[in-house]
Amino acid sequence: MIFTVVFYIFVAVSIVQIFYFLSFSLFAFEKGKKTISKNIPVSVIICVKNEADNLANYINAFSKQSYTDFEMVLINNASSDNTLEVMEKLQLEYTNIKIVNVANTEAFWGNRKYALTLGIKAASNEHLLFTDISSSPISNYWIQEMVFNFSEEKSIILGYQQIKPKKFSFSNLLIRFDNIINHIQSFSYTKLGSPFSANTKNLGYTKSVFFKVNGFIKHMNTFLGEDDLFIKDAANNRNTTISITKNSYVISNESISFKNWFSYKRKSSIVFSLYKFKHRFFLTLFKVTKIIFFPLAIYSLLINWKLALPIILPYYFIQYLIIGKSAFKLHDKKILYFLPLLDICLVSLQIIIFISNTISKPTHWK
Repeated sequence: MIFTVVFYIFVAVSIVQIFYFLSFSLFAFEKGKKTISKNIPVSVIICVKNEADNLANYINAFSKQSYTDFEMVLINNASSDNTLEVMEKLQLEYTNIKIVNVANTEAFWGNRKYALTLGIKAASNEHLLFTDISSSPISNYWIQEMVFNFSEEKSIILGYQQIKPKKFSFSNLLIRFDNIINHIQSFSYTKLGSPFSANTKNLGYTKSVFFKVNGFIKHMNTFLGEDDLFIKDAANNRNTTISITKNSYVISNESISFKNWFSYKRKSSIVFSLYKFKHRFFLTLFKVTKIIFFPLAIYSLLINWKLALPIILPYYFIQYLIIGKSAFKLHDKKILYFLPLLDICLVSLQIIIFISNTISKPTHWK
């Protein structure tokens, strides 16, 4: 009797998981579009804080973008080092640099959204691209590839950020796996007409769509979410699209440490709690059924493997097919070698993060 009940729950959970993976196929099997050159004036907005040692090399590399009409809006977000002086020297060398110097104010102390708002207001152009000094475009055609996706209808462009690989590091594999799963969900929901997240290191939108929703005003006091919470307010099934050509990627300049990643995952729970109800529901359902799947699968195998295997094998076949196709598309196929183990470890860490946040709330990012 107990096994029967558990087995039916296991079947139901497996079906839900398979349904999710099939929905992810909208991204996995999407055919790429041929890029057509556009010459739209673009403002690339880069928010910087205490990066005096790295800024010059970054801008020198970024200036090689093969696009004829773009400006770089460099925002000095209340740096305590000589970042502003470096910006001013760079401005003498590059005529397309515009500097926005943001001083700390009592109302918006250390608030990145406030700094970005000032940068957006100062930008000369309607079409905006956002990136970060911690990541670099993977090619000199990044602006061109991202701009291609703008149209009269599409005013928000979601791009992809790769995580820099690190040899012989399982934690790096785990972080890359989490990154791919997050982007698969983000891009698939966008294809379904229900965008819910973005990556501020590779994002584009227009000034008009920003000011239409009054920018970040609804969540200005939340120190994260300049990407996801903006998407919540501004994105819909008509105005948002994705850019998945390789030349439109950015890649982290350094391998992300496990400590920093874990801290970020804890903090991102604050943003998740502010998502629309439907997104919280479906994303939570995916996580919960994934958590339940593993113990029920083990229990079912131990009691009656002949009944369990016909459920488990199709599950892993579909998972490998969808994640494998996505990983190849996103040029990070090495995660497939450890897929089941990465899957179990990520689920375990999600449980640990939930428990950690229940015991003590993470501090805000500043």
